[in-house]
Amino acid sequence: MPSLEVITLSVNSVSTLEPVSRCQQLSELYLRRNRIASLSELSHLKGLPRLRVLWLAENPCCGADPHLYRMTVLRNLPSLQKLDNQAVTEEELSRALMEGEEVTAPSREGMGNGRPELSYALSAMNAMNAAAETGGDPLSYGEETASTQGQLGLKPPARDRFPSFPQREAVSSRKNRNNVLTAILLLLRDLDTEGLEAVHQTVVSRLQALHRQELQEDME
Repeated sequence: MPSLEVITLSVNSVSTLEPVSRCQQLSELYLRRNRIASLSELSHLKGLPRLRVLWLAENPCCGADPHLYRMTVLRNLPSLQKLDNQAVTEEELSRALMEGEEVTAPSREGMGNGRPELSYALSAMNAMNAAAETGGDPLSYGEETASTQGQLGLKPPARDRFPSFPQREAVSSRKNRNNVLTAILLLLRDLDTEGLEAVHQTVVSRLQALHRQELQEDME
């Protein structure tokens, strides 16, 4: 997807930035709380001329020295305007030239067949999209998504709940619904009790509104 301008993959299992190097239109990249182990991965972003916003905090590559981490990122990506939700200053860019470290391309050893590890969320969505495009069942979730549904007390969506539409429209609708549902289930695991209570109240209110709408339609 070389035309992507914004990528949000926070709280996933992304371990390499190599696939991002092909997104030449990318301007914003959000990767908080992933599995990026080394700042050498920044080498994959050097060829992105429009990249202005990067959020890389809470990755193993940030290390124990926040200052060295920030200086190194800015030395290698001097076009950034915001790093980890903090504006980049001209003074920082000047200091980064002296205090930051130049990174080199990461070794490909240990990458198995040479393909970078992809996050679960992307893999799940790609699998559903592929199933829909090939006529398979896009409602067949991966094991991890099913497990998450069980932990949250959610039942898998019933197949007979979907109306019969023309094939293309139905496939598109199911794909969009499943992508949204997968993303929500993954994000729920990162919420505390207060956050889950807020989500619960919102869901209850939404369900009540839908029930009222159905009753009104039945009366009409």
